Amino acid sequence: MFRSLARLAQPFLQAVDPERAHDLAIEALRMGLYPRQSKPDDPALAVGLWDLKFPNPLGMAAGFDKNGVVPDALLAMGLGFAEAGTVTPRPQAGNPKPRVFRISDDLGVINRLGFNNGGHAAMRERLLARKGRGGIVGVNVGANKDSADFAADYVSGIHTFADLASYFTVNISSPNTPGLRDLQQAAALDDLLARVLEARDSEGEKYGRKVPVALKIAPDINEQAMDDIAGVLEKRMPDALIVSNTTLSRVGLSAHVNAEEAGGLSGAPLFTRSTIVLAKMRLRIPQAMPMIGVGGVNSGKTAYEKIRAGATLVQLYTGLIFGGFDMIGDIKRELLGALRADGHAHVRDAVGSGVADWSSRPLG
Repeated sequence: MFRSLARLAQPFLQAVDPERAHDLAIEALRMGLYPRQSKPDDPALAVGLWDLKFPNPLGMAAGFDKNGVVPDALLAMGLGFAEAGTVTPRPQAGNPKPRVFRISDDLGVINRLGFNNGGHAAMRERLLARKGRGGIVGVNVGANKDSADFAADYVSGIHTFADLASYFTVNISSPNTPGLRDLQQAAALDDLLARVLEARDSEGEKYGRKVPVALKIAPDINEQAMDDIAGVLEKRMPDALIVSNTTLSRVGLSAHVNAEEAGGLSGAPLFTRSTIVLAKMRLRIPQAMPMIGVGGVNSGKTAYEKIRAGATLVQLYTGLIFGGFDMIGDIKRELLGALRADGHAHVRDAVGSGVADWSSRPLG
């Protein structure tokens, strides 16, 4: 029944304002109106990472469930993990509306939301309410737009959610908070990671678990910036690197009324560049540091290419806007087929198998 309702609702959601459609989708999930996964995932898709076991490598990227309202619904639909946030210490409204624009012809979205969220206290209350339910729920932490010390806001996020987060993502790559991407510069990044990891270690002593910390970077970086970031990662050794956030580039867009809107572009047009950056970073960072691939995942093939380019886990969001929640199962089936077609018994066997190909491509 829920699958039929989802298919019927998809044209309606495509017809309304995209931010309103997002709010309606969250409300539907909150009310339990979504398709449930009917059987366990194939063991070939399971991923053991850190001290966690992911039933499959496909997760929801940050930005969909900004306030931690529906992580259990996302997991029940068959995602291997869900990432809540980006959350900032204090609530903030974000940028003026309209601020989300579909590029339907290209299966892309431009947004300039600006970390709109309800703040730490509200999300903490929700995550406390689900404590003990199981499932892997990461917390993506960010900084308030008017903060005098961005790094202090990230540290605050670590302290606030250390007893609740399966893992953390330190998001320094949104293009919609002025100055945020400056944290990708070597000196600023070194200071940020030092402070974040110190806070994580301190909380780990208190709770008996050092929560894994992943760093999320932008796709709009050149080879020198990649070298600089890699140098800091080798020094500070966070637990993972996520590539990537949205892009300011408009490469890959056809002529469209919304194509020149300001903000970050996500979806299919981001796939190629984000995957190239993923592979190039895979060759630069320590081999023991896992990667999470994001950007343009909308099929089993695109998920598989992220894995081949070096990703241990894969996230999606924009693809679901155009394909609906039913595509979660389709992606996993296609991914399993791609693994078997290439002779891989397990998803881990494919990780990095295409790095040479993807890393050799020009950034464009």
